[in-house]
Amino acid sequence: MRPDMLLPNALAALLAVAAAGVLGASGPARSDFQPEFDALLSRDLGFSSGDLADLEHGAIVRHMLTPTAPEEIGIAGAVRIRGTRQGLIAAYRDIVTFRKSAGPVLAVGRFNDPPRLSDLDSLTTTHEDVDLRGCKVGDCDIRLPSAAIERIAGSVDWHRPDADAQASALFKQILLTHVQAYVTGGPGRIERYDDGRTPILTARSADAVIKASPFLDALKPGLAAHVQCAWSNPLEGAEDFLYWSKEKFAFAPFISVTHVTIAAAGPHQTVAVNRDVYSSRYIDAAMSMMVASDAAGDRGSYYLLYVNRSRASALRGPMAALRRAIVERKARSSLETHLRDLKARIEAPANSRP
Repeated sequence: MRPDMLLPNALAALLAVAAAGVLGASGPARSDFQPEFDALLSRDLGFSSGDLADLEHGAIVRHMLTPTAPEEIGIAGAVRIRGTRQGLIAAYRDIVTFRKSAGPVLAVGRFNDPPRLSDLDSLTTTHEDVDLRGCKVGDCDIRLPSAAIERIAGSVDWHRPDADAQASALFKQILLTHVQAYVTGGPGRIERYDDGRTPILTARSADAVIKASPFLDALKPGLAAHVQCAWSNPLEGAEDFLYWSKEKFAFAPFISVTHVTIAAAGPHQTVAVNRDVYSSRYIDAAMSMMVASDAAGDRGSYYLLYVNRSRASALRGPMAALRRAIVERKARSSLETHLRDLKARIEAPANSRP
């Protein structure tokens, strides 16, 4: 229909509607994200506009991050949750309950401040967990530095019936010394693993992972330095604790120690950074981050973002491309499952929770 065939008033109304549509399209679209969170997702982590639209409408979004080293895997994912970020962070502070309810963990415990040996009482180390018989530099079942490997070889009498118990006690003492040194900056910190033919410089790898994560300081200035070395770089308002866990993964269980930093990242966001302090198998270095950000248009909802960068020497060498493809596929699948399960658990009515 030609415009001159319309009644004058109808034509004026049509033009007004069209003009309003053009003006609306040229202005910024209203987002449900806090501005800082929007920038983090799009600018720092590379989520597309389509991803952000899906996230606002309740979908789980995730993608792999570009690795900064051949042995690195990075992934980021997010979901919208009905609830409050304060409730999530309160639950996360109870890390023992949170980890046990979130996935298949065999055992977990939180270190006191300062850490003490009794913190490891509930950590059981069977022959499958920690096999130190015949352990030597360059050939050991778990990851340890050369000094610890030589100490075990020179201290445990494997002819005694309680030899495994001796080795387990010695392993716990080595682990505690490492944790205490990590917290205070004193001697005894494990900075390299000498269990294989090629030494793994775990402290250097951890520093590189943190350096590859500039979004830490974008969230809260000084956060990266604090995560890298908390004892010499205190962060105002930050809450820190360490915990250990034993998990079943791949061919054998592994024992790890994790440093958690929780801090406010503005009035509407809270960040929790997890740094790998020790892993008995598989991981050279790792850092993960959880950000809870209030939904701008709904006080009863928030967005949960999870980011992980990990390095594993198994991703180098022959068949590295195939290993990477397998690991990335499993990482995408497991992250989506984890976020879906966490969302369902948080949003479940209180009377239906176990």
